[in-house]
Amino acid sequence: MLRKRIALAGLFVFVFSVDSYAQQTLTLKDALRIGLENYPAIKAKNNQLNASKSALKEARTEYLPDVNFSAQQDYGTINGTNGPLFGYRGLSVASSGPAQPNQNWNAAFGALYLTNVNWDFFTFGRSKEKINVQKSYVNLNQTDLTQELFQHKVRLSAAYLNLLAAQRLVKSQQDNLNRSLEIRRVVVARVKNGLNPGVDSSLANAEVSAARIALTNAQQNEQDQSNQLAQYLGTPPQNYALDSLFVTNVPANTDPQAAAPLDAHPVLQFYHNRVAVSDQQAKYYSRLAYPTFSFFGVYQGRGSGFKNDVNIDPNDYTSSYGSGVDPTRFNYLLGVGMVWNFTSVFRVHHQVQSQKFTSLQYQNDYDLVSQRLQDQEILAESRISTALRNYREAPVEVKAANDAYIQKSTLYKNGLSSIVDLTQALYSLNRAQIDRDIAFNNVWQAVLYKAAATGDFGIFINNL
Repeated sequence: MLRKRIALAGLFVFVFSVDSYAQQTLTLKDALRIGLENYPAIKAKNNQLNASKSALKEARTEYLPDVNFSAQQDYGTINGTNGPLFGYRGLSVASSGPAQPNQNWNAAFGALYLTNVNWDFFTFGRSKEKINVQKSYVNLNQTDLTQELFQHKVRLSAAYLNLLAAQRLVKSQQDNLNRSLEIRRVVVARVKNGLNPGVDSSLANAEVSAARIALTNAQQNEQDQSNQLAQYLGTPPQNYALDSLFVTNVPANTDPQAAAPLDAHPVLQFYHNRVAVSDQQAKYYSRLAYPTFSFFGVYQGRGSGFKNDVNIDPNDYTSSYGSGVDPTRFNYLLGVGMVWNFTSVFRVHHQVQSQKFTSLQYQNDYDLVSQRLQDQEILAESRISTALRNYREAPVEVKAANDAYIQKSTLYKNGLSSIVDLTQALYSLNRAQIDRDIAFNNVWQAVLYKAAATGDFGIFINNL
């Protein structure tokens, strides 16, 4: 029995400690840290950036010459014939031998050992422009990661504030239900004593049911907001205990100014670099119209089981593997060549034009986003002003509604007021408490909206 008690006590301590840990306050700064570390979209953008950096390293190595080593050992015949031939798509063999009057099936081993160097040493800046294109992709992906980080901070902060507001609404609806239950208790007592008509108890029951429905809806909304926050945190859904700062205080600086111009907005930087990538691609495409100058060199060794007078004596060969694959003849070749597909000039011209139109498209997108952010900044100022006015009015509304509720409740208990007046006062108090709960939150939301519009998250986070 003692062991069981000890085990139960230990289990209680464990459960209590786990529950206490789960209910630790999750501050916004901690939420941002967790979200930026865990959110899959940020990990994807980071991997995209790493991939573009690796591609840049690969592009820089493309200027190096091609050095190929080849070795082959074959067994077959060398019957030759006079006549034209084209090795279409490589579907032929390179058998070299005399044109004999009759077919024979004499076969021996042969081998070819080859080293080849090919270097496009001058391409009118094509290699350099290709590297520049890849550099612009690295810059684009870097700004893509930066704007994703910024936008996720805004999304996560908004989700945090929304969940906190939802939790406060649940509390307000619970308080409203408690008041409704208290009113029903008073009403039922007065009806039983014949002091009020029976319809009052029906109205009281209706108010209790309405309060329960409102509480259930508020709890569902809280669950929805909690699930949204969990997604942004990259963690399983759970019950979060959030910082009450955002429902008890307003930002110290309600007229924040961005530390950088709008052009430095992370989102605009991303759109700007999209234009830069397209412009760089157009430069690269223009280089494709020019010829390529190449240096090439070949050194080869060749062996054969057929002797040098096989054209006189067809039987002068050996089927020995060692004799056939041992190289006995060597050749080298050095040269400089130029290749220019002249018709590419016409194709490249249209390709460059197409890319320039793409650049204009991206510039239009940039202009659209820039105009939208300017409009949002103006709207943010209006939201802050409106939220502050509501914040100042909310305490007045709550006090007036609470006084009216106390008055109507007292009058009803003394038979001097009707149930309709009391329920109206109850509704007004519930509405006033909800307005108070969201008034503080709305000021923070408005400042966050301005931070999102200006691209300076410090406008919001520096108020904590």
